[in-house]
This record gives sequence, structure tokens and C-alpha cells, in this order.
Amino acid sequence: MVYLYGRSFKREELLKHVGSIDQVGGIKLLEAENGMEHGVRVVSMKTGEVDLRIVVDRGLDIANAEYKGVPLAWISPTGFTAPSFFEPKGFGWLRGFFGGLLTTCGLTYLGAPTVDMGEELGLHGRISYTPAELTRVEGYWYGDDYFMVVEGSCRETRVFGPNLVLKRKIESKLGARTVVVEDLVVNEGWDAQPLMVLYHFNFGFPLVDEYAYLVSTSRLYVPRDRDAEEGAEKYDRFQSPTKGFREKVYFHDVAVDGDGYAYAGVVNEKLMDGLGVYIKYRKSELNRFIEWKMMGEGTYVVGLEPANCLVLGRDKERRWSTLQFIQPGEERRFTIELNVLAGLDEVGKFLEKVYSITGRFKPEMLKSVEEFIEATKRRP
Repeated sequence: MVYLYGRSFKREELLKHVGSIDQVGGIKLLEAENGMEHGVRVVSMKTGEVDLRIVVDRGLDIANAEYKGVPLAWISPTGFTAPSFFEPKGFGWLRGFFGGLLTTCGLTYLGAPTVDMGEELGLHGRISYTPAELTRVEGYWYGDDYFMVVEGSCRETRVFGPNLVLKRKIESKLGARTVVVEDLVVNEGWDAQPLMVLYHFNFGFPLVDEYAYLVSTSRLYVPRDRDAEEGAEKYDRFQSPTKGFREKVYFHDVAVDGDGYAYAGVVNEKLMDGLGVYIKYRKSELNRFIEWKMMGEGTYVVGLEPANCLVLGRDKERRWSTLQFIQPGEERRFTIELNVLAGLDEVGKFLEKVYSITGRFKPEMLKSVEEFIEATKRRP
């Protein structure tokens, strides 16, 4: 059944009311024309509740996201620049970081610029700047449900180097407030390769403001550095845009429910009679969770980032013996579900779900990243 405008519709009933599904939602491939976005392919996915702009030529990442016209994601000044503008060295990655609902980092490296095994590595990897080979953009009926799906693949490869393929599927339904991202990473090369993956979800105003707060199943956390140590006890609280604010990053270890799922979201009970967004993922797939709290002027954003590593660089992961590898022919799956919470009742149910996992206890703050690494090595 399609639930729209406070009513439930069967397929035949809904189609009697419209000339085309495009009237109430749908999916469509478009192309940007101007400036540094020229030629970039974009998929518009509209569920009637959530509107997405999926950037095909930027790793099938998700730029703009709205719920009933209310922006959910932070959008940077760069726009979704064409992949040809990628600057791989140092912090050049930031020149095309559009933020958006989702920016993917990886696949063979991510985090701070560094040198690992003699290889110079820039910030956050190449995959978000890789155009996808688009294989499917489709809306279709299955019974009385109308599904929308986009699928494609991106390849990170070079001669005498890695040959990894990311196969991505993004799916939702007409009338739904849930979006599912399903990824399959395949090593099509002949050698084991480092595998570093991070899902950089970026939430912004008006969802993020001084009334908003973070809700998660975190059980341990640690500030990344001295900037994050200042006010670390308020890691889950936000403030108005602040001149000169220095970003605060926290590494979390999360608890899971009986099915192995971790949860993290941003809730604002003062917005639209209560509005929230949360992500749900399996810790067995993504064992790390990073929080990016940036309350600056213009750069006013909260990042929720499930990952299989931290963001201090590949050399650090290798030194800690936490660097993951993908073997020749191996496949690794990662699935993340994003949900919008509409109204205080849904927000309350989500809070109770999280509390049922955490026991309403605040997470313990550790003193150093090294202590965090040791503590989480011992935890399941």
C-alpha cells in the first residue's frame, strides 16, 4: 500500500487520481549544466515524503535531501563538482566536498593525509570522486507498492595496484520515509588490498540547531584531540553557529540490539512538532562510529559516520593492527538504513529503542585514543 497525504492507496486507486507517478513522486535521471557541476549526472528520487538528489558521477553519493521541503543535509559551497576537479593530495579532497546527506570515503584509504608504506595518501580517498557506471534507474510496481531504485558501480584501480569495485544500490518506496543503501565491495584483483570504508552522513540546519541533540547506542567514546577534549561531556549537544569554532571529532564504540544493529540519529523536538533522522547499520559490518561536530558559521553540520576504521590515517590503522584487508575474489557487504522520524510519538519510540539497548546509561569517556583502541579490541 502507498501511504500519502494521510491516506492509504492501492495501486489501481492511486493511478486513478494521477496522470503519472511523477505527479506525486518518482525517479528520474537528470544532468547539471552550469559551472563546476557541468555534465554531472544526477538522479532525482522522490517518495512523496523524502526527496533525494543522488549524484551518479560522484560515487552515487547523495547530495540534497529533504523531508516535505525541509532540508535534512548540510550543503557546502563547493556544489557537487565534476570528478575531473579531484585534487588527491593533502586536503585537496575538500575542494569538492559537497557534504550532502551521504559522502562515501575510501576504498583503500581514508582519514587524515599521511604516508603509508611509502605511499603518499590524501584525505578520505577516491571513491566519492569516481563516476558510476549506471546500470539501473527504475520505478516499478510490486503489488500495491511502488519501488524506486538506482544501481551502479564504481571502480578504484590502477596498473600494478588495487582493483576494487563498489556496487551500490539505493532504494525507497512511494510514500516512505526510509532509504536503504546497499553496497557490495569486490576485490577483482589478484592481491589482498587494504579496505577502509566510511559513510559520511552530514546533517544540517534546520534539523541541527541549538535545540537538537545526538541520540546513539554509544557505550564508549573518546575525543580525537585537544579541541574535542574541550566540552567533551557535551558531545551530544549542539549550539548556535559560533565564530571561530574548531571542529570536534569523537570516536565511539556502540552497543547493538539483539539483531546486531547499532543506531545513531539527530533529534529536534522543537522542529515541526518533533523531527528526527537516524541511521541503522550492523556493527559486524562497520565496527567504528565517528561523530563530527562542527558548529562554525557556514560550516554548521553534524556528521554521523559509521566506518570500519578511524580517521587518523592508514598508517595508524596498520600500526594498531586494526587495518582491514579484502582478499582476491572476496566480497564485503555494507547496508545502511536511513529513517525520518515525524512527530514526537515517533521520536519517543526511537528514544525508547535506544534506551532499551543502552539501559539509559551515558557512554563512558576514555582519556586517549590508544586507550580506546585497546578497549575496543577486547570488546565483541
